[in-house]
Amino acid sequence: MSTRTFRIMVRGVFDGLTAEQRAELQAQAADHDVLRAAFTPEGHLSYDIAVRPAFTFRFADSGEAEEDILEAAERAEEKARAWLDERGYGYKNLRSQCEDLSQAPLAKRQRRAAARGDG
Repeated sequence: MSTRTFRIMVRGVFDGLTAEQRAELQAQAADHDVLRAAFTPEGHLSYDIAVRPAFTFRFADSGEAEEDILEAAERAEEKARAWLDERGYGYKNLRSQCEDLSQAPLAKRQRRAAARGDG
């Protein structure tokens, strides 16, 4: 059985932040810019608190079977909650979206390479 790679996005909204917490997030905004976003095992947080209170964590995980994606999503949500709780940031509407890359459609170039036997 081959290993499947999962990409999980956990989205939510900051809720009830104090002025100090907002200032702290604003001060760290460059490190959490969406242009730096990446799917990593530890998770990458992106937000633009000056525009809106929404945030997204991006996680990379893996599993052996298609069903493992559910456990990966649970782990990702737990990590996101832990990060937010550790810092005392209020949040609401936490939800996840998962993608099994083994099920993702191939791009045109990838389909041609597969047809030629290159990939």
